[in-house]
Amino acid sequence: MKSALLHVTVPFIICVALANTSLFDDVKVDLTYDHYAEKTVDYLPFFVAMPFNSLINAAYMLMGLFWLLKHESETKEDRYMREVFAFMAVFYAPVQWTRLAVLKRAPAVLDQWFTLPIFAWVPVWISFVMGKSTKKYALMLELCSILSYGLAIKFESGFEAALGCHVLFAVYKGVQVQLRLGNHRTFRYLILAVLSCAGFVVLKLLDHWLAQFWVFQRVTGHFWSKVCDVLQFHYSFCFLTTLTEITHKVKD
Repeated sequence: MKSALLHVTVPFIICVALANTSLFDDVKVDLTYDHYAEKTVDYLPFFVAMPFNSLINAAYMLMGLFWLLKHESETKEDRYMREVFAFMAVFYAPVQWTRLAVLKRAPAVLDQWFTLPIFAWVPVWISFVMGKSTKKYALMLELCSILSYGLAIKFESGFEAALGCHVLFAVYKGVQVQLRLGNHRTFRYLILAVLSCAGFVVLKLLDHWLAQFWVFQRVTGHFWSKVCDVLQFHYSFCFLTTLTEITHKVKD
């Protein structure tokens, strides 16, 4: 667990330090509550001023801790893959929460930036399952993922372009490993993960439009998009850990 924690902590600290410089001053990020359909509640503390969209971040932490502390019959390498992904979820939650609480540029940049290496870890884990991953490959892919946020500096929609490429690559690798090693159980997890990803994107984009309907006026589309994101994380864990178990059975 110490190695996995170090793997996540070092780039986390570097990114936090860079985000607090002038490097990302031109990156397009939303820094007002008007970006969200949920209304703020004035009498609540600043860290839960937008209660539903704030408190959903606790679900990321609980889900991450569940998978971090889950005891599996696994090798040291299997455990490392799982723990890195779990720490990513745990670390991501307070970044999102801080963004809503303080509405500052640095946490807004980090909220976008950390999304990319999280998605990139899925192909890394899949390559490991398929017996093709090395530490050099994992380092290269994660580094390229982190550097790809540079597109947001150069282009107004650079982050969206980088994120779209990450999502498509993760789905492609998921389908590839499913066709090669998967079964009915992993197929179900893959479909649920992809549907959750679609829900995350669509509900977030339609946040304000959905708010015209009373059912989405307090518990808004953005909140439900975060629920889908947590489910996307969870079903990705289910898919990847089950595939890992399958490969061990094949070897045995």
